[in-house]
Amino acid sequence: MNEERRFETRAIHAGQEPDVGTGATITPVYQTTTFTQTALGEHRGYEYARGANPTRSALETALASLEGARFGLAYASGMAAIAGVVQTLECGDEIVVADDLYGGSYRLFQEVLPRMGVLARFVDARDLDRVEEAIGERTRMLWLESPTNPMLRLLDIAACVDRAAARGVRTVVDNTFATPYLQRPLELGADVVVHSTTKYIGGHSDVIGGAAVTNDADLAADLTRLRNTTGGVPGPWDAWLTLRGLKTLAVRMRQHEENAAAVAAFLERHPKVARTHYPGLTEHPGHALARRQMDGFGGMVTVELSGGETAARTLCESTRVFSLAESLGGIESLIGYPWTMSHAAFSESMRRDKGISEAVVRLSIGLEHRDDLCADLEQALAQT
Repeated sequence: MNEERRFETRAIHAGQEPDVGTGATITPVYQTTTFTQTALGEHRGYEYARGANPTRSALETALASLEGARFGLAYASGMAAIAGVVQTLECGDEIVVADDLYGGSYRLFQEVLPRMGVLARFVDARDLDRVEEAIGERTRMLWLESPTNPMLRLLDIAACVDRAAARGVRTVVDNTFATPYLQRPLELGADVVVHSTTKYIGGHSDVIGGAAVTNDADLAADLTRLRNTTGGVPGPWDAWLTLRGLKTLAVRMRQHEENAAAVAAFLERHPKVARTHYPGLTEHPGHALARRQMDGFGGMVTVELSGGETAARTLCESTRVFSLAESLGGIESLIGYPWTMSHAAFSESMRRDKGISEAVVRLSIGLEHRDDLCADLEQALAQT
């Protein structure tokens, strides 16, 4: 696929040529577990669907193209993708992890990696000196999220990569919140990018999936072997749904961001909101960095309510357009309470240390009309 084509064009066409056998314009769902061979050892690139499936291959090519990568791998979930990447580590290795991250990722690093003999060191990656100090002789990987979940802090990806690369350490970036439409970490020097495609890439809250992309051929081969061995692959229908969602990513992200900016501006002025976190606000401490390393500010908004826990819980339970639910990045607006939902895996002290108090509410801004979203939040806040 011609990488000089614009993002929107590649999202629709990369890896998605008309079907050779039938001329079908849209990539078919290859609902099969196995592929007939013409003779022993002779096949058309596909043998058994755990290893590869044409529908999944189309998705992987498209994802790689949008991230500017040579290789893409689709997984059964975002956590399967994350687990697949950390499985490249060996007993005795260490990983430095930015400590402001998704609760599920934290649980994997804190509870599962020690069983593999891998030590995770958590650090505030906004402080580059701390990142460098945490990297030791056994460190093999640096793990970042930017913007962070749920507080939407910005990490200087290129600067972190420089510190890690100087010590021979790979950098992995979870790009779920930004998507490749707004941020491409490989262009900033990262070695691997992972996604929960369940979120913005799929975009319709109807399919679970994950992905990892890289330009490193040896690493891609290792990831492919590990995935085939452990089996964390998406089925063809899941791959097809994700591919369908991917086609409209650019259009959706523009509207997500436009709506998020309007909601953030409304909340910033509201007397019952103590603080609004959105990188697009000029007062946001990461605003300048976001302008430098991103092509936009995204569709997530996080607020801290003046009324504390009671107000936050009331807000979450009083909206009519926003749905109270886990997840994010779908066409519908969602409201969540990180204290008991996305970050329940954190200890109470760690939540407080990262600014995730009982007063924090996370908003995934959907594609509804912005006036309806603001009106819904207004009536819900009036009940707090």
